[in-house]
Amino acid sequence: MKEDTTMSLDGQVAVVTGAASGIGFAIAEEFVSAGAKVVIADIAKDRAEEAATCISHAGGTAVGIQVDVADRAKVEALFHETEATLGPVDILVNNAGISIDRGVRRISDEEWQRTIAINQTGVFLCSQAAAISMVARRTGRIINIASRAWLGWFGQLAYSSSKGAVVSATRSLAIELAKYGITVNCLAPGLIDTPLLQAEPPEVMERLLQAQPMGTLGDPRDVAWAARFFAEPMCRSITGQVLYVCGGKSLYAQPAR
Repeated sequence: MKEDTTMSLDGQVAVVTGAASGIGFAIAEEFVSAGAKVVIADIAKDRAEEAATCISHAGGTAVGIQVDVADRAKVEALFHETEATLGPVDILVNNAGISIDRGVRRISDEEWQRTIAINQTGVFLCSQAAAISMVARRTGRIINIASRAWLGWFGQLAYSSSKGAVVSATRSLAIELAKYGITVNCLAPGLIDTPLLQAEPPEVMERLLQAQPMGTLGDPRDVAWAARFFAEPMCRSITGQVLYVCGGKSLYAQPAR
């Protein structure tokens, strides 16, 4: 019987931004388990290298590269180094992002601009660099990590706005790149058990969980599996879509009790 290769990423080169921990690291691990070679791209150089070493010690192929996704020169350097080290990029996961929770009366210009630069401009710069290579080869996968928060939430004006832009960018990129065999899709996680979320005060966590229809936190591996789904060869006809990994919060949010 002929071997089924539709569920394999063998030989694929993936760049995952913000991958030194949390969701990004889980995605990198999932891709490696499917046979991909992965670049752990993160603004924290030491943590990126440590994460790559961890994967390498487990038998996978991973390289840690420092990058500031809001800096064009550093993004271009990331893709040049990736190609020189592992080969052309087949899969890009735009995962790097920050969340600054401030209401409209409290958020500063600096906080607004920083959120937009990393969450929105970072997606543009990385997608542009990836697309240049992918178009020439007429193949590729771009997976953007937005958030359920793009639908709106208390005190998240900057974050929700930036993630809404990621959803819109996904749809526009999907339309533009479809004729080249490149798919562009988006994941919208909800409450995921990451170091960033664990830093929230207990009373905030309680309120967030009360608003969850399922009443639980998601695991980074839940998002990683969804990312692998979009990266797989079998997803060649799925593009421009948003997949929620949010425990039902995209449907409705229960009032805090």
